[in-house]
Amino acid sequence: MRVTHLGHACLLVEAADRRILIDPGSFSSGFDELTGLDAVLVTHNHADHFDPERVSALLRANPAATVHTDPLTAEKLREKGLAAVPSRQGEDFAVGDVVVTPVGELHAFNHPAMPRIPNVGVVLRADGEPSLFHPGDAYDGEPGQVDVLAHPLSAPWAASRDSIAFVGRIAPRSFIPIHDALLSEVGHRMYSGHIEQFSGVEGLRYVPLRDAESATF
Repeated sequence: MRVTHLGHACLLVEAADRRILIDPGSFSSGFDELTGLDAVLVTHNHADHFDPERVSALLRANPAATVHTDPLTAEKLREKGLAAVPSRQGEDFAVGDVVVTPVGELHAFNHPAMPRIPNVGVVLRADGEPSLFHPGDAYDGEPGQVDVLAHPLSAPWAASRDSIAFVGRIAPRSFIPIHDALLSEVGHRMYSGHIEQFSGVEGLRYVPLRDAESATF
């Protein structure tokens, strides 16, 4: 499995001869020119995870790509004349030999004035490949055992103590910090260092991918 971080919450995952893009949003760059995509997955309908205009253009450039999104984003895409399959917990689907398991239902609580919207994380699994969990904007998902966690490092809805506890509960072999566009280099290292020190996960591998950087797992 090869993972490329395209900024903030956006990942290009290449596994089992498939190219899968997750959460192409307004804080991300480098996904607009992608071709040969097999699927585009969106966890929820916030601009930093789903940029409607850029994603619409991306889908037109990748007509063979299937689109799976949370129910609200699927509705928004239908309004633009683009087809999307709503992802729901308990309804696995396949992208070639990659099995995608939707995880969770709602965005993390942020503020009483901000309605909670659908948020459906995704676990990608394929025979002979590591598994990867991208939770979107929530720490309450139950993905089962996963090898690589794309971990939301900083957000208005996130407290450091909850971030650390989340990694400790999921107990991945490796974690890739995502949702990090609002952090300075110093802040990025501090939050990640707290996870390494306090999560209690033995042998945890920290993979600090910056924009456009890739790693193979």
